[in-house]
This record gives sequence, structure tokens and C-alpha cells, in this order.
Amino acid sequence: MLARVQSYLLQGIDAHPCEVEVDADRLAENKPPVIVGLPDAGVREAHERVRAAMQNSGYSFPLGRVLINLAPADVRKEGPVYDLPIALGLLISTGVVRGPAPLVQVPGAAKIPAGAPSNAPAGGIDAPDGLDYRKFLVGGELALDGRVRPVKGAIALAALAKARGAQGVIVPADNAPEAAVVEGIEVYGVRTLTELVGLLNGHIEPQPTPPPDVLGLLREASAPVDFAEVRGQEAVKRAIVIAAAGSHNLLMLGPPGSGKTMMAKALPGVLPPLTAEEAIEITRIYSAAGHMPAGVGLVTSRPVRSPHHTASTPSIVGGGIIPRPGEISLAHRGVLFLDELPEFPRDVLEALRQPLEDHVVTIARAHGSVRFPASFMLIAAMNPTPKGDIAPGDVGRRAMENYLSRLSGPLLDRIDIHVEAPAVPWAELSRGLHGKSSGPPGTSTAQMREQALRARERQSRRQGATLTNSRLSGRQLDELAPMETAAKEILGQAMTTLGLSARAFDKIRRVSRTLADLDDRDTLTVPDITEAVGFRLLDRKV
Repeated sequence: MLARVQSYLLQGIDAHPCEVEVDADRLAENKPPVIVGLPDAGVREAHERVRAAMQNSGYSFPLGRVLINLAPADVRKEGPVYDLPIALGLLISTGVVRGPAPLVQVPGAAKIPAGAPSNAPAGGIDAPDGLDYRKFLVGGELALDGRVRPVKGAIALAALAKARGAQGVIVPADNAPEAAVVEGIEVYGVRTLTELVGLLNGHIEPQPTPPPDVLGLLREASAPVDFAEVRGQEAVKRAIVIAAAGSHNLLMLGPPGSGKTMMAKALPGVLPPLTAEEAIEITRIYSAAGHMPAGVGLVTSRPVRSPHHTASTPSIVGGGIIPRPGEISLAHRGVLFLDELPEFPRDVLEALRQPLEDHVVTIARAHGSVRFPASFMLIAAMNPTPKGDIAPGDVGRRAMENYLSRLSGPLLDRIDIHVEAPAVPWAELSRGLHGKSSGPPGTSTAQMREQALRARERQSRRQGATLTNSRLSGRQLDELAPMETAAKEILGQAMTTLGLSARAFDKIRRVSRTLADLDDRDTLTVPDITEAVGFRLLDRKV
């Protein structure tokens, strides 16, 4: 008997239809099941997991020839996502799952099930009190004892089901909250193979997973670190406010222990809260990468990714035989923090140049290409020398120049703000040691966020909510960032004296535009240009 179950295949972060066809011929010679349709090793092993899961759940694995086809046959399939659809197809072909009666067309009347009375309701009927598996997309991994384990891309599967007009999806229970984020479809989470059979045969009352309160979850999200905990570094905090206000890339230069890592992890608290669309977009990426915790339906905070400096290019940018998102895509709508920037391999750093400009990364393979979103803020940190300190005189200067030479000029050009993070003085560190606070408290995350959000609102009114100052083109800057005459002269002198590139010229104007927004001004003034030029710290050293 031939059975068909609708499932999906994951390409990038998007799900595409995949039909699982199971043909069980009991009269043929008993041979090992065959899976065709470009399966990888994980898919080819599925029949052994399915056999054990069915037998340990009390169902017989069919004897005879079993052929399983995954269509379309010209696209590679990977992973254990097809375990549950294959098992369901075998259960249908052996009669364990009662399929709905076939629909027949009566001339001049609506379709009715074969053998049903003439007064049957229009549109046909489902299996008695159970779900019609034909109206659902199914995916899940099976354990040998029949438990259903979570899989990647459940939210993409739900989006595919909605796009195809399906009634809903049947997924592992751990994936149900994630799939339920997609509105307009029914989501059923199953924990065991037996539970799936009961759901389809009407032995278990169908209870779809309720959709989560996305806006409520986003309102409850909070930053893990408050900038008030950072001692000193008020100048760096000012630079971080500017970076958050205009979505600019930032590089902090300073000795070990000056708080660079702590400030990078606190930065998302200064950024605007995630919108529902952004949260769902990030969740799709994390789900496709297999990074969603079991039972968690939505990513509610802006991500901070901090890969080690030994990371390879594919792990940062993305890649693999079947391309998967890398760290820059996992940092989408959030922060990619690269600590000890010069210690990263040169090819890794150079691979960042194109995504920093285009905000997407395209992974090309012989069978096609996949695009991953990569709209992130690059926050980098580095010591002045490999030892972390600066020796006095020419020796220290040469050591610093040699260390900085590991960074290419084109990469530094793409970082809008270079700021020095000096060692924190004892006066700041000792505040509060005896239960008393000496001097005013440091700027808090709430204060910094208020400044950044005010500037963002001004940007939104001028150029739209999705276009931040860091993305303004040269032509847009000519129109939206007018300068006073004196400011133009200062900028011209800086370009000539420092030998800055054309890209650095636009970076200065973008940062100046943000500085003016923070002060609620339309025109760029001399202080704006001067401060923005001051943030090109490393252009004078490499």
C-alpha cells in the first residue's frame, strides 16, 4: 500500500516542501528498507530508528519490500527530521493509522467520501474524531523507545504550512512553542509515537498548542548587565551611546581588565527592544542552526555572539556541505563581539568585509546558493600590544604598530568608531569599598538607552524606521547631513592631514549625523565633525 505524508526540507533558514512516499509491498521478498531521494547518512539510517521505535511502541514493522522516496528527488536531504513522517507512512500503509475515506465526485454535487450517505456534509469528513494527516505537515526525530525528539527549523515548517494553506503541523512537543509563534495554523506537539497514533485515530482529544504572547515576552526581556556596574569609562560609554543610536560598528582599544568585554555584553540593553518581526526573524535563524533551547518558543533579547579567536572562517561566516548559518548570522539584529581582534586569522577578518557592507552573506555551492541575513553591529576589542601594555619610548611605539599591522586598512575603514578604553584608576575602583559612594554614580543602561532611543526616533521620522544612520549612502548623506561651512573646512583638513579614505569620509559623516541627532539638530556643526574625526583613532596608526 502506498502512503504519502507531507514534510519539509530546510535550505538556509527557509523550509521547502518534501513529500515522504512509503510503498510497503507485503507480497514481495523481504529485504532491508530502501530510502531514495538524495538522503544523507542520517536519513539513510532512519529506517533502523523507525523499526526500533515502532516495535518498542507495540507496532509491527511491515514485512516484505519497503521503498521510501523523499521528493523532490534532486535536492539533498539531511538529518533525522524524516523519522516521524516515515513512521507515520508505515503506520498508514499497515492500517494502524486509519486514513480518511477517499473523496469522490458526484456529478452536480460537492465531494463526499466514498460509501457515505448522500446527505454527508460538503467538503468530506475526517477520520472518526481524529485529525486528517493529509492536512498537516509532519517532522520529528524518533528515539528507539518511541519518544519524539526535537528537530531544527520547526518555525520554518510552520511558516511553510501557513503559506501552503495547510491546517497545521505535527511536531515534537519541545518544538511546539516555537512553531506556535506562527499565527493562523494549528500546532500539535507529540511526545511519543503512540501519542501521534492516538491523535490521528481519535483516541486522544486534539488540543493545539496556544500561540504565545509575543509582545508580552518581548516586554519582559531585560539586559543581563547594567552599565552602572561598569566603573569609570564614561568616554567609552559615550561612544557606545553613539554606536547604539546610529547602529555603528565600534572598536575598543585598551589594556586587559579595563571592562571592554563587560561593556560589549551590556550594549544590547542600550539598543531598542526587539520588534515582533525581528524576534521571529532571529528565532528562524537559531532554529535552523539548532540553537533553540527545548521548550523555548521565541528569542526575546538581542543576541550577543562572542566567538573565540581560533574560530574558522566557515564557523564565523557560515558554510558546510549543506550551508548553515555562522556567527555573523546568529548575531543578526544584535552584536558580534570579537575580543582580541588582531588574534583572529587574517582570512576570517577579511571575510567580514562584505557582510559588514551588504548585511547579508551568500554561501555558494555546486548545487546552488543560500543567503543568510547578517545585519549585526560589530563590537571589537583589542589590547595595544600582544603583552597588553605599552612600553615607554620607541620600543613601545614599534610594538604597538607591529600589533596593529595585523589589521588591514579596509577592515578598519568599515569600523565607524575607534575609542580608547584606558585602565580604570584606583579612585573609581575603590568607590563603595567602605559602604560609601564617593562621587557621582556612573551612567546607567537606562540613561544611555533613553539617549539612544531619542536619536533613533529622530532618524525614523527623517528616513524611515529601517534605515539607520550607519546605512546612509553617500548621496543620502549629501541630502540628509548638511554641514556648516566651518564644519566642511574642518573635515577637509582632517581628510588631508590624516590621509583618510573615501569610505572613512562617509563614516565620519554618518557618525556626525548621529551626534547631531543626539543633540536634536538638523545641521552638522564643527563639534560634530571634530568628535567624529576623533573616533578615527587607528587611521593615524596604520
